[in-house]
Amino acid sequence: MKRFFALVGIALFFVSSVFAEESVLIDFAELVDDYQGQNKATLMDFSSVAGTRYTDEEKAAMQTSLYIPNWEVRLSSSSRTVLNDSKSYVRPVITGDEATKFAGEQIMGVRIHFPLGTFNSNAIVRPPFEIPAYATNVVDEEAKRGDQFNGYGVVKNVGVIKTVKANVLGRNFPMGFSVLLRDDKEEVQTIFMSYLDFDGWRELQWNNPNYITQVRNRELNTFPLYPRNTPAVTLEGILFTRDAQQEGGDFISYVKDIKIVYDLAVRDDIDKDVDDEATWGILADREESRRNAELKRLGNLQVLRYLEGKKMDTSASTSDSEEAEVTTP
Repeated sequence: MKRFFALVGIALFFVSSVFAEESVLIDFAELVDDYQGQNKATLMDFSSVAGTRYTDEEKAAMQTSLYIPNWEVRLSSSSRTVLNDSKSYVRPVITGDEATKFAGEQIMGVRIHFPLGTFNSNAIVRPPFEIPAYATNVVDEEAKRGDQFNGYGVVKNVGVIKTVKANVLGRNFPMGFSVLLRDDKEEVQTIFMSYLDFDGWRELQWNNPNYITQVRNRELNTFPLYPRNTPAVTLEGILFTRDAQQEGGDFISYVKDIKIVYDLAVRDDIDKDVDDEATWGILADREESRRNAELKRLGNLQVLRYLEGKKMDTSASTSDSEEAEVTTP
């Protein structure tokens, strides 16, 4: 009898283990400049919603992508000053050929200038636009409809999230690191991963305390399938937090990728007869009105930035020269 229960227990363990899938939510090594100063796979063209008064050159400036320099650092309102904003940004970084991990690969480098005052502050590293779960690549005619951002900030068919992982290069700063995830209901969850008070690479990991590993303890229900039961998880941003008791000023860190381990919402191996979304496009249509509003807002923002850049002085600023003199050994 004991042998029987032992075998049943082993069987249930293996059944529960097959629920979990692991997918890359985003890999910053993939967000390279490979198409006219942008990343081809994640390119968004906002000129389709622009007015007729814009020239072709201005419309060309309305294209943007998830290319790393396009991401922005948004400090909390109490921490925003001209100095803090100007010294808070991201850039692509190539690791050394002899690096202990990810040698010769691109990662995202983050610089944040926190205020010096003794109060809590935070900063969110955001993509240049709200990543759509269902979009089609504007330059790749062979790309599958609605799947442009799969693996570029979006994972589909996600049930319960079991684990979130992130490869981070720390520099002994005691700042908090969190991942912001948006679900298909437009709700954003803040997942605290760890503090960054370590030097070198570390895979940070958050394990869902409410994840039920035993099949017999789960609620078993059936639901209508497409287009209802196709939830997706989207990267909203990366949150860095600084406690009031910690030193302010410059903070540096690097992020390689973010992965999630999750249960499938719907088994993807039981029906290969018809591609529902490719046939009906219901999910893409649902996002269209919200995406058009986002396209219009960001399209105008891209043009304004382009026009402002035309008016700016291109010579080195005095503050930059002074800072260079101070920091040069």
